[in-house]
Amino acid sequence: MLGVLCATDPLPPARRILLRGASGSGKTTLGRALSRRTGIPYIELDALFHGPDWVPRAEFEADVRALAAGPEWITEYGYEPARPHLGPRAELLVWLDPPRTRVMAQVVPRTLRRRLGRVELWNGNIEPPLRTFLTDPDHIVRWAWRTQPTVGEHVQALAAARPDLPVVRLRSRAEIRTWLDGPARSLAPPAVDT
Repeated sequence: MLGVLCATDPLPPARRILLRGASGSGKTTLGRALSRRTGIPYIELDALFHGPDWVPRAEFEADVRALAAGPEWITEYGYEPARPHLGPRAELLVWLDPPRTRVMAQVVPRTLRRRLGRVELWNGNIEPPLRTFLTDPDHIVRWAWRTQPTVGEHVQALAAARPDLPVVRLRSRAEIRTWLDGPARSLAPPAVDT
């Protein structure tokens, strides 16, 4: 893939930003940090997708269409039905591409912390019992392991469809910090109250 930017390359201004990475790669953490720095709202697609009891919300695609039509947002480039709405409107794609070992080192403790602490995620949902790791092929840890290699394919497909779209590839926490402290500052400075 040509034209991929690294953590230190300058960026054009952008107010519609996609984040792509495996589950557990740090998308939510980056989205929140980027939102704080730019003032651009961060919307988690998981919160739009999952209804109570993990049932997919019927309004998901309509909500994504409304989100994509907005003037500014930071969100994930996940969920197949969402991609056709978000990809054409994005002004920047940030690809979190840590090694699989790093993804696992992040997703396993996060899942344990959420389950043991009964942390509410979206719309009243909590992580399922730990035993479901053995029985559910889509358990989040198994999902992260299985889908991590496909993330690059989605990035490449969007880059091919949108050769004008800047793509930043970040492979480590250090690169994420460098990017946030450097080039990301030029994306959209927070509005100044007057």
